[in-house]
Amino acid sequence: MFLGSHEHTIDSKGRLTMPSKWRSELSQQVVVTLGLEGCLTIFPSNKFEEIAQDLDKQSSLLEETRNWMRYFLGNADMVDVDGQGRVLITQKLREAAGLNGNVVVLGLVSRIEVWNPEKHRANSEAAKSNIAATAQKIGQVERGVANANR
Repeated sequence: MFLGSHEHTIDSKGRLTMPSKWRSELSQQVVVTLGLEGCLTIFPSNKFEEIAQDLDKQSSLLEETRNWMRYFLGNADMVDVDGQGRVLITQKLREAAGLNGNVVVLGLVSRIEVWNPEKHRANSEAAKSNIAATAQKIGQVERGVANANR
């Protein structure tokens, strides 16, 4: 399980060293893709495969589905995790997320987000300003799902 926030750097060759406590959770390959709000998202390859299979089952008749698949899957890159726990992030993905040097790495249970520090700060401040309402809304959604499954 990936949890917590860490400050790391991407070296001049585009390699990001994963926090040591997460390395045992990573497979030998991970998938790096564009995330939402301007970050990158890293998935263990087995988790990404589950998500990709679920997306593939969606109707391609819907324009939104096609667009999401193009964005999420079309920008994905499967990469090896080297012996030092480093992941190579392509220049295209680094540029898309504004990553250069220092980054913030967040563990979000089954995935990892990689942020430009300024974007992360701005996103965190915006989220904090409405966190109580967000928590309440998520709770309502979860209760609705639980009730629907009864």
